[in-house]
Amino acid sequence: MANDGKTIRIGLLGCGNVGGALVPLVQRQADAIEARTGLRLDITRVAVRNMSRDRGVTLADGVLTRDAHAVATDPDIDLVVEVIGGIEPARELISAALVAGKPVVTGNKELLANVGAELFATADANGVDLLFEAAVAGGIPLIRPLRESLRGEPVTRVMGILNGTTNYILTKMSEEGAEYGEALAEAQELGYAERDPTADVEGYDAGAKAAIIASIAFGAKVVAGDVYHEGISGVTSADIEVARRLGYVVKLLGIADRDPATGDVAVRVHPSMVPVHHPLASVRESYNAVFVEGDAVGSLMFFGRGAGGAPTASAVLGDVIDAAVNLSKGTHGTIGSFGKATIRAIDETSAEYLVSLDVADQPGVLHAVTGVFAEHGVSIRAAEQEGIGADARLVFITHQAREADVQATVRDLRNLDVVHRFGGFIRVIGA
Repeated sequence: MANDGKTIRIGLLGCGNVGGALVPLVQRQADAIEARTGLRLDITRVAVRNMSRDRGVTLADGVLTRDAHAVATDPDIDLVVEVIGGIEPARELISAALVAGKPVVTGNKELLANVGAELFATADANGVDLLFEAAVAGGIPLIRPLRESLRGEPVTRVMGILNGTTNYILTKMSEEGAEYGEALAEAQELGYAERDPTADVEGYDAGAKAAIIASIAFGAKVVAGDVYHEGISGVTSADIEVARRLGYVVKLLGIADRDPATGDVAVRVHPSMVPVHHPLASVRESYNAVFVEGDAVGSLMFFGRGAGGAPTASAVLGDVIDAAVNLSKGTHGTIGSFGKATIRAIDETSAEYLVSLDVADQPGVLHAVTGVFAEHGVSIRAAEQEGIGADARLVFITHQAREADVQATVRDLRNLDVVHRFGGFIRVIGA
């Protein structure tokens, strides 16, 4: 079937939550897109595993197929959208489409966080686009500003709330006093959390996104295995209350920063205490937000729905339009080559830290505890003591300190006879 040059025939791989939202969005917006670009978008093939499932979308006879590889390589398909997720067969399908000269739009964070550099090189070698706005922050436009608007900006740090499930849970814990398990169960009932929530609550989802962000922001190859992960399953209502009393909100943050002197990159995901006056502190429920810091531009924040079929489909469609316009002009955008990143381990990063512990309420205990901090060169910025029956609860916030030194302090504190229970250990970010 010959193309008239004005119709961009799209092959869609997957028609689940995102794909099912993309089909009607393209149908509704087709006239407006054509008026603005002169191009007609037409989803002509859709590859699915189960053709009998009702997806709530209207497709012409013959559009659905089980043969994803045939869609990726069909000469009558001009552009491929991949929303099936996972690494395989997504990698093989995307590679096949790129080699066949088809631009690809994907929302696959797991794939890009592991083998993105390989796929970008394949796209460049074949002169086509590989676009992925939807892979990082759902409907929030972040990748395009990092790639284009901030291309000449010396970005020093990108940090943000990259997972709506964990932000919803922490919001319930902060605002309603819910315990972690109770808030997680509610998130699962509402469909924010999967039956197995591990990827979200232990920080792996946010870590994959942080790896992609770091790669784009710093032009360095960062993969998911380079990211330190620490989730929210250990955060308690007591931690939340201590943070609130001290003027902080607890958030799960993905943080990528680059040392301006050495160029070393550190990427990590962990619970963080954010001052109540910081813009990220006010981001509630399932919303996401990303804070970008640069030498020249200062601070920028991108905010919106970071997940969900419709917002993610909106980001996919934006990329589809860009790729379609480039295809019609015989051009493509390039992400460039990634330099080798020297990854700075979590032990070598620095922050302020909240440390709380229950101790015997007797003379000399405070001296023994603060002596451990001093022994490892960790300076205390603030301290408070609260009586709890026969014991006392000590809460400390340190000055900026090296992670390795604070971890050594924590290990020695746990071994003190007068320490009955070790409580919170949360990094303080954005003060």
